[in-house]
Amino acid sequence: MQLFELRGRSHHGDTAFRWTAVAAALLVLVVLALIAFTMTQRALPVLERMGIELFTSKRWAAPDSFYGALGFIFGTLYTALIAVALAVPVSLGVALFVTQVAPAWLKKPLVYMLDLLAVVPSVVFGLWGVLVLSNHFGLGRSFATAGVILAIMITPIITSLAREVIETTPVADKEGALALGATRWEMIRAAVLPHSRGGLVGAVMLGLGRAMGETIAVALVIGSAPSVITAHLFAPGYSMPSVIANEFGESTGLWRSALIGLGVVLFVITILVNLIANAIVRRSIKRSRGL
Repeated sequence: MQLFELRGRSHHGDTAFRWTAVAAALLVLVVLALIAFTMTQRALPVLERMGIELFTSKRWAAPDSFYGALGFIFGTLYTALIAVALAVPVSLGVALFVTQVAPAWLKKPLVYMLDLLAVVPSVVFGLWGVLVLSNHFGLGRSFATAGVILAIMITPIITSLAREVIETTPVADKEGALALGATRWEMIRAAVLPHSRGGLVGAVMLGLGRAMGETIAVALVIGSAPSVITAHLFAPGYSMPSVIANEFGESTGLWRSALIGLGVVLFVITILVNLIANAIVRRSIKRSRGL
């Protein structure tokens, strides 16, 4: 009788937990839907006025009620790609060193320093970029400066996630490779990287999303040139989060609608990046399982 009562309580507990989890998941979806609906609704005036020119024109002139977001979209993607190109090799190298090479006495301080770097406020990075990179290293306020600052900011994020993923590699796989005569690098290439590929891709994509959404640090160092579309690293530019932060307080009417439209574009790009990341991760997992 007592066993029956315990099973009954466990069943009710499982049911309550299941519905709580479902409610939490639905709440996230509802919040996302509300954000998308509200922002899209507020952006409709500029979408109706500008049409496709909102995405194809680089001219942004609030006094003339003309709003072209192409320069901002380019600046956002360009600086984020620069950041990823700089941060990924460093992040993966540090993650592999911490998990596969570093002695025990060095591993803990390194992990602590990486975690500490991740919590530094973004405005501190921005000010450092203005004072050091722009002035003393001659980078100026440019795409390059913004890319370097973003790379520094996303390196601890990618490194921490990559480290956690790499540490899930089965010890038997690593020891088996070493027992067959593989060097440490050959063991990493044959056992660690194939097992961790999906998680590493997810870590990189998360860093990319973080880089695209950064506001204050980029606003301080990118140069605020809205109509510039060039691959020249040392040219000034602009990004969507930065222009929203700089102009939203003084904007009204159609101008504010245009800034909200930039937020919608950034929201859509971020969702697409995450969907692509999930697809790549699933494909990598299927390959590693031989499916």
